[in-house]
Amino acid sequence: MGLADRALQGLPLERLDRFLGTSDDYASARVAIFGVPLDLTTSYRPGARFGPARLREASYGLEDWSYHQEAGLDEVASCDLGDVALPIGQLEASLAAVGRVADRVVSDGKIPFMVGGEHLSTLPVLEAVARRHPDLALVHLDAHADLREEYLGNRLSHATVIRRCLEHVAPDRLYQFGIRSGTREEYEYARRHAHLWPHRVLEPLRAAVGDLRGRPVYVTLDLDVLDPAFAPGTGTPEPGGIDVRELLEALRVLGDLRVVGFDLVEAAPDLDPTGRTAVVGALIVREALLAFGR
Repeated sequence: MGLADRALQGLPLERLDRFLGTSDDYASARVAIFGVPLDLTTSYRPGARFGPARLREASYGLEDWSYHQEAGLDEVASCDLGDVALPIGQLEASLAAVGRVADRVVSDGKIPFMVGGEHLSTLPVLEAVARRHPDLALVHLDAHADLREEYLGNRLSHATVIRRCLEHVAPDRLYQFGIRSGTREEYEYARRHAHLWPHRVLEPLRAAVGDLRGRPVYVTLDLDVLDPAFAPGTGTPEPGGIDVRELLEALRVLGDLRVVGFDLVEAAPDLDPTGRTAVVGALIVREALLAFGR
């Protein structure tokens, strides 16, 4: 504890630079949140690098009690590590920096909760979790398949991230929900090798729970799985998505599984002047903490 911390103990002060309900106590935390302000391969509207900070700010507009799950954040031992310091403009070095943080969190036996940042932020976190859990399954909620082998000549892109993840997770352990945009090749690849449910989330997820039960599961949630009416602040909005209530229920269903890693990516709240995207993103983090961290 620093001198300032000791001097200020007992005063009525509140820190707003971490997610609602989290602490600085890494040693006793079961869940470790960290932000990844990465925005280097976004192909349409940039701004995801501001996601972690804006979601932290918005979280203080919420209660720490959830009526959806009848539980409170005081039941979750969680800490917020802040954002990973990324070398500006250097993609592979940035991914390596995220990987080092994720490796430490996973090796310490904690559940990594990453808040992005573009979807490529998922890759180094999933790699760290997969090393610890070789039989890992990947649940992917998104508007986009992200299964391209390359995009504009690049193998590392937010449009290729799930294909790169399948170099660490067997394709038949990939479960994709809510997908409504992609190439013919992506669709055919998913149909042949993985488990794909276009457009829908809740009904097929309930059906897949039996397959996933007992297995370690990583959940990656791209905010654009929601219809842009609910979260317009994202880099590649895609009409025809689900609503917030369905997504919250999906998190409750996933809470019955052994979730060993989670991320929320592609929130770009500065693209939404209404501010609702940041509030929705913060709500998702709260509900995920309650679903997976208790």
